[in-house]
Parts: sequence; structure tokens; C-alpha cells
Amino acid sequence: MASTTQDISDLPKPLQLPLSTSDLTRINAFLSSMTPQEILKWGTEYLPNLYQTTAFGLTGLVAIDMLSKLAKSPPPLIFLDTLYHFPETYELVEEVKKKYGQPVHVFKPEGCETVQDFEKLHGEKYWETNEADYDYSVKVRYSPSSPAPFSESQIQVEPARRAYQQLNVQSVITGRRASQGGARSSLQPLEVDSTGLLKLNPLFAWNFSMVESYIKENSVPRNKLLDQGYRSVGDWHSTTKVEEGQDERAGRWAGKEKTECGLHEDYFKMKAQARAQAAEAAKAEISTAREFSVASP
Repeated sequence: MASTTQDISDLPKPLQLPLSTSDLTRINAFLSSMTPQEILKWGTEYLPNLYQTTAFGLTGLVAIDMLSKLAKSPPPLIFLDTLYHFPETYELVEEVKKKYGQPVHVFKPEGCETVQDFEKLHGEKYWETNEADYDYSVKVRYSPSSPAPFSESQIQVEPARRAYQQLNVQSVITGRRASQGGARSSLQPLEVDSTGLLKLNPLFAWNFSMVESYIKENSVPRNKLLDQGYRSVGDWHSTTKVEEGQDERAGRWAGKEKTECGLHEDYFKMKAQARAQAAEAAKAEISTAREFSVASP
């Protein structure tokens, strides 16, 4: 049931951007006690240029199903194809398209249609050689006379920014939940990221069992890998099966401090980090070249 502790009837439909901190606080107080369906309905009325970003995980699938019953024309879907998804994930994408008739905008790393294309640019197992740059990969051409100009061709963040620019996206629906822990533990219904993008988290208060129950009760398509011991599915190289009693996202980036995909990290922080790493790599390359030159007869 909708909250009665806050009155936001004075806010325009759709919301005018940028959204002030005070309005964001009011909105979250209003949305915090709503059901996911009520939050989604509110979002379709108030959020400008609204899309749903999804990797077709369980929570995102719940939102897709709910929206199909709430709106005649649900927000279009954006799928960031990293090129390293499981075959079962690609099968699920086609199943969802067939069931819901939803337009799905697919964005891949710039200039890449296949894994082979990507690996020609960055080499094999780039997630191992430079994990941070895998999320926000930067190709640097450096020379002493041209300090560190670069072009961005990243695996998730660049396609997302390109998608948002091409489609004029101002708001997105996400499948994140506070119960997933890590950086998501303090999640609110609505967020504004560092670029000013509005992020609606309609199932922020649900736990895994609630999501799973909805999926079963409503015959929502799901990834076949969930029947094989997986609970959260991302790229095949960074996703493992989860043991009984483990956190649902324990199989994502297992053994690493990383708990959040690049899509939901601070864009400008990631960009600065990528610049710094690329500059260091370029300096190391130049240093090695000079040492080789001196050592050569």
C-alpha cells in the first residue's frame, strides 16, 4: 500500500531534471512502503524517458512480467551484451522476447560483434590481465608529444553510456535488491547516479525467496542455469555455482573483493581510475622501450 507519510502531488509528471536532493528524499519516503507493482506504476508516470536495463536475472524478469500487466506499452529493454554471457542467457533473451513481445535494444562493446573482435583489441582473458579495465577498458595511444589521448571501448560502461545517449535515456529500471548485500545493502527505491541518471529499484525490499516465489507462481521464464546450482548469473568466466547456505551472489567474482558490476559503479570514478591505469601502463611501456634501446648495441 502506498505511503501516506509524504505528499509528492506537487511534483511534475514527468519529473524535471536535475532532481534535487530534497525531492529525492521526499520521493523515497513516499515509495518506501509501496509494493513493487506500485513503484513501477509510479515510475511509468513520473520518470522521464524510462527504459529497463536488464541482464535477464530473476529480479529483472519479475519487473518485466509485472510491467507487462501494468502498462500497455512497457518501457523498452536495454541488454548490454558483454559477448561473454552463457549460451543459456542468450536462449533466455529470445524466450523473453517471444513471450512478452518487448523491444530489446542490444548494445555490445563498440566495434565488436564477436568475442574474436573483442580479443583482437584487448587480448584473451582480459578480465584476468586487467579486471578494472575490463569493466571500463581504455585503449591508450601514448607518445611524449601526445600525452595519453585515448578512445574508450569498454565491456559494460561504454555500451551503457552509448545506449543512453542514442536512446536519450534519462531513467532506468534496475533489478537490484538490498538483500543482495555488498554495495546494494543500503539500496533505496530511487537513486540518482553521478551522471544524473535516475535509477528505479522497484524490488529493493524483496529477498530471494520472494523473487523466486513470484517467478514460479507467474510462470516467468528463467535461466536454465538456476536449475544447475547457480543463483546469480553474469559472464561465464566470473560466475560459479553457489553452495547450500551461501549468499545468492557468492558465485559472482568469487574470491575477489568486487561485489558490483561496472554498470552500477560510479561512472566518473571508474573513468578516472581507467585513465590512471592506462597512463601507468603507457609509462611502463615507454620505460621498457628505453631500457631496450639503451641495452641494444
